[in-house]
Amino acid sequence: MNLLDLDARWRRFHDEDRACPCCGRHFNGVFDLGFDHPDAWPFGPLPEGEAEVQFGEDKLGTDLCRLGEVRFIRCILPLPIQGSDEVFNFGTWAAVAPGDFYAYIDACFGEGRFDGCAALLMNALPGFDTEGDTPCTLLPGPEGERPRLMAQEGPLMAAQEDGISFDHLLDIYAASGSDIRPHLAA
Repeated sequence: MNLLDLDARWRRFHDEDRACPCCGRHFNGVFDLGFDHPDAWPFGPLPEGEAEVQFGEDKLGTDLCRLGEVRFIRCILPLPIQGSDEVFNFGTWAAVAPGDFYAYIDACFGEGRFDGCAALLMNALPGFDTEGDTPCTLLPGPEGERPRLMAQEGPLMAAQEDGISFDHLLDIYAASGSDIRPHLAA
């Protein structure tokens, strides 16, 4: 049994059979939040159904991006949830050096090895003060999964090491435009 199982809101959040009394909405647990492009990308999101878009030499795909001389890799920034075995993930972008970018691509095609590299977080994360460049380490993910981004300092690093509370998770959802707190009330 997890400690959060004692929280009625947590139980309601994971009960897919429960309909919210005010609107009938259903929940089935933790859902991740993702960004379809780095904040620095000036051309907007990928058009629906497109795997890639190019503007001159600048290119955005579902997992890789090139903007001028800067290279980006889409990754997962995991945040364990205190009192549970669950993890919330931001699907975010990291800026990496060009050599590391190409080593990552080579490793994806089985032509080398990617052991990780220095990176910078490239999205402002709701619920965190990530306005400036946040130094991180980009690590290979499990087989077939995106790499993991680990913060090297500040509140984001503490959240990755210590986990976030359920209330902080709800604050993150609210800050991203999906305030579900009223729907988890009695």
